[in-house]
This record gives sequence, C-alpha cells and structure tokens, in this order.
Amino acid sequence: MLACSKKQSEISSTDITESNNSQISENEKMGTKWGDEINSRVKEVDIKRISNLPIAETQIKYADKKFSGKEINNISIGAGKLNLSIIDDDDHILPIFRDGQNYYLEAKEGQSYQLKYENNTDKTFEIVTSVDGLDVINGSAASRQNSGYVLSPHDTLIIQGFRKSDEAVASFTFGKPQDAYAANTSSGSIDNTGIIGTVVYELIAQNEVDQVKDATTYAPAPNAFPADK
Repeated sequence: MLACSKKQSEISSTDITESNNSQISENEKMGTKWGDEINSRVKEVDIKRISNLPIAETQIKYADKKFSGKEINNISIGAGKLNLSIIDDDDHILPIFRDGQNYYLEAKEGQSYQLKYENNTDKTFEIVTSVDGLDVINGSAASRQNSGYVLSPHDTLIIQGFRKSDEAVASFTFGKPQDAYAANTSSGSIDNTGIIGTVVYELIAQNEVDQVKDATTYAPAPNAFPADK
C-alpha cells in the first residue's frame, strides 16, 4: 500500500504582504471630503486624443493603515512618461507603498493632499482622474471617457481638489467615509471611498491641431484621379 503525502507550497513574504495590505477593516477606511476653497483657474481647450485607448492607467488605495511594501516617492506611469506623486500643502511628498503591482497610501483624518503629475516627454497628455469613484472635474460618476486636464510637454500638473467652478476647487481632505464627498452626492457611493484613479491619453500636439484648423479654411485640392480612393 502506497502512503500518500500532502504537498505543501511555501508562502512567500510577498503573498503575506499583499494579503495584509488588501484587508482593510471598517475603522481603517477613509474617504475624501470637500476641504477649503482654493483659487484654481482653468479654461477649455479643443485638443483631440490620438486614440480612445489610454496609454496607461493606475490606481492608489488609501486608508488609515500602516501599509507594507517598498516605500516610493512617486509612481512611474506609461513606462516613465509621467510621474505621479501625492503631496501635502507644503509640497512635501506623502510616501506611497508599492506591493507587487498595487499601490497604497496611508491617510490621516484632516490631512489635505494634492495630486502632482509630471510630464517627462515632448508629448502632450490628457489626465483623467477620479477620487472615490467621482470625476474630479465635474463630480459625476467617474468614467475613463470623461474629459481630463491637459498636461503639456515637460510640464507639471497639480490637482488640488474637486472642481467647483472654472475659478476654484474644494481641496482634497481625508476624512471618515460618511463625511466623504462621494457619500454625500447622488453621483457617488460610500462603497467607492478609499481609491484614487488615473487614466492617461496621448493628445495631438497643439501646433498640429492649429494646422488642421487652418487647413479647413481652404477649399480642398482637386483630385486628378478621383476614382482611386
């Protein structure tokens, strides 16, 4: 008679870390509420996406929890095309913890924060951002297809809060889930508190858009071989 033995696989420290980070208790959950009003002027621009498919997407989960993992200053987006960091009002970096392909941020009640995007390329990008499942520009339920902020080549974009108008935003401030903006608007849900999302699209450069606009003021050139499409 053959003796049967159970095979056991080793559990790595990485597996344990991921499990601990993903398990957030009710009293550790946090959301983002409307903070103080900050002057922040914007204007609409007519720039087109090269493709409806984003070049990159990333998410950061946050809670009042001591996360484990590699402590980093910023997240590299799109193979280094952009960097995303979380900063406080004094431009100090709040540490992000990388755990495999996941990112975590320790949130403290009353702490205001900002999202800082840096463009390391000669390209122009559109940054579509959500906080707690809400679009940061119009407060609607977040969608990857919503319009975002334009980030010019080698420029920096700082998103300070939920947009209230073309002139001002309400600063991002950590708070209890029941106090979060998402929990107090018909467009949001308390179930989505504790997450920051970013989607990036590449845009047609402004000078190329201007060239297209200029071309539309002229009559189309005649075609010597119109049957050849």
